[in-house]
Amino acid sequence: MRIALIHEWFTTIAGSEKVVEQILHLYPQADVFAVYADPETVKTTAFLQGHRIESSFISKLPRANKSYRSYLPLMPLAVEQFDLSAYDIVISSAHAVCKGVLTGPDQLHISYMHSPIRYAWDLQHQYLRESGLVNGLKAWLAKWLLHKIRIWDYRTAAGVDHFVANSRFIGRRIHKVYGRKSDVIYPPVDVAAFDFCEQKQDYYLTASRLVPYKRMDLIVQAFAQMPTKKLVVIGDGPDMPKLRALATPNVTLLGYQSFEALKHYMQQARAFVFAAEEDFGITPVEAQACGTPVIAYGTGGSRETVVDSPDPTKATGIWFAEQSVDSLVSAIERFESLPSPISPQVCRQHAERFSIERFRGEFSEYVNQRWVEFRESIG
Repeated sequence: MRIALIHEWFTTIAGSEKVVEQILHLYPQADVFAVYADPETVKTTAFLQGHRIESSFISKLPRANKSYRSYLPLMPLAVEQFDLSAYDIVISSAHAVCKGVLTGPDQLHISYMHSPIRYAWDLQHQYLRESGLVNGLKAWLAKWLLHKIRIWDYRTAAGVDHFVANSRFIGRRIHKVYGRKSDVIYPPVDVAAFDFCEQKQDYYLTASRLVPYKRMDLIVQAFAQMPTKKLVVIGDGPDMPKLRALATPNVTLLGYQSFEALKHYMQQARAFVFAAEEDFGITPVEAQACGTPVIAYGTGGSRETVVDSPDPTKATGIWFAEQSVDSLVSAIERFESLPSPISPQVCRQHAERFSIERFRGEFSEYVNQRWVEFRESIG
């Protein structure tokens, strides 16, 4: 099988790139296409070595290395310029435009969806508010561009033979936006890199990029109301000054930390606190791999990665219902008053459901089955 893999951009190695890494492990012969590929990232990323990598004309535009996202209006055009006619199977790793690549009737297109374009669909209004694009000429231009992208995005869904969602939550978003069914294959989490630890210390942990939608401010404010409980915050970003202003003596802001330091704190925390609405959310799974329970905002991917159950053989954490200080405080109080503590062993066993090995097995079997069905359908 001649296989092409297309991804939006290679600039940092985050959750969606971890999916690409494992797909390329399964298909080392695959050629790689990207709307934008940062040369330094490509050069220093081990799993991209040995692959033919082709990027679009976006990479040649002025200041693309710093402002590639500003070329979003041109990206639908860019992704349609890739000539993939020589390939039997096209796999798109999509959270923006790359599922719109052009394929023919004798090619199988499987799109692994991290999400439909969030800022063009249900999160448009939040995106515009956070970007200061509510009123004025620039705001109306942005709204018009997003409107045009929605039309293009919906139309190009017809070119996908099979959608794979990274969670049931994203599966519902795919159905809402495109009117298409999808199959769920959870993304790979490197569970083996997080050592199990049964003994816990008396502090809570949260770790994330410090950006608005992660709601780290909510977590810090909640612990400001609970001065006897300790919170450790790991991460850096534009919200750091805001968190410093909110932090009370029981809150320790550590900023960016190495992987080993993060793992150490994660292993020994009483619980990991997570307040974002995520499509999947890898960090709560990593915490559970350490044997650490999770207190999470009970929506999005957290409802699939964290188990809030009265059954102690299943429970791995607590959900809170609203992104509010009162709701989080109540969840922490409920966590501390559980009749029996959440089992670290149960947390670890649950995390192993999301392992790299599980992803490889499920994804390769899925592609093989769809390929056999496709070949039979075209005779």
